[in-house]
Amino acid sequence: MEILLANHRSFCAGVNRAIECLTLAIEQFGRPVYVYHEIVHNTWVVSDFRERGAIFVNHLSEVPDGAILMYSAHGVSPDIRELAVQRKLRTVDATCPLVQRVHLDAVRFARDGYRIVLIGHARHDEVVGVMGEAPEAIQLVETVEDVDRLDLPASTPFAYLTQTTLSIDEARRIIDRLKERFPQIVGSSSKEVCFVTERRQAAVRQLASDADLVLVVGSPNSSNSRRLAEIATAAGTTAHLIDGPDDIDIGWLDGIQTLVITAGASAPETVVQRCVDLIRSNCDATTREIEAEPEHVSFSLPDELEE
Repeated sequence: MEILLANHRSFCAGVNRAIECLTLAIEQFGRPVYVYHEIVHNTWVVSDFRERGAIFVNHLSEVPDGAILMYSAHGVSPDIRELAVQRKLRTVDATCPLVQRVHLDAVRFARDGYRIVLIGHARHDEVVGVMGEAPEAIQLVETVEDVDRLDLPASTPFAYLTQTTLSIDEARRIIDRLKERFPQIVGSSSKEVCFVTERRQAAVRQLASDADLVLVVGSPNSSNSRRLAEIATAAGTTAHLIDGPDDIDIGWLDGIQTLVITAGASAPETVVQRCVDLIRSNCDATTREIEAEPEHVSFSLPDELEE
């Protein structure tokens, strides 16, 4: 068997920033640091930070007055920010800058009188946060069929935005249908889907069609990881989303000659290597890293943590 390790894979710049933010917050402010929702959608990362003193909450009522509160990489709505101010919480914002850009676009379009169509998945943390910027102006669509059901007055200016972790193909189909139905619709000046997400999807798309099996390392609640598995499946290749080595069924590997392994943007590379080690301990396998242009992307830390 040959194991092909896709590039690009694993942590993106936004995830690296969020992890560094929480690491520094625990060091600078001490335990505990409360985090609104999971810092990133990965069970390994969340478990590690729990052991180091982070407490993840889904409601601000779980946070004591005056405590340190961090916003996750997925962002939050203005209502949450206002409630944190009322509770006198000391906040640190670890929102991915690319997600912040979507928030700013939502505010700008709503201020200029646009009705906004947000392409994304209901109840995803990122979508909830963006919709909270202008709930009266934003309508969510998840599928092309949702677009066909839209009932928007022709005289109203329209704009569309997207969740940053969508499948490129999925987003494009929905955008194309929006433009067919509403030729006057406009989009953001930035890319519809995060460029890091796009690179990971392109790597899987390139490799999957020539593979016998694709394993995507990522947690079940990771949107970008699920998209990678869907892309591999759409290429006609069997794919499994695995949280780590314990999820690998060795029976999957029977008769496999070419195995592609990739990882979602919130999955640690250490977990990828543990999966590779498990497979190599059970199979006669070589490993080849697919060459790709290195990612030289980084984001500055929030002012609260700058040294």
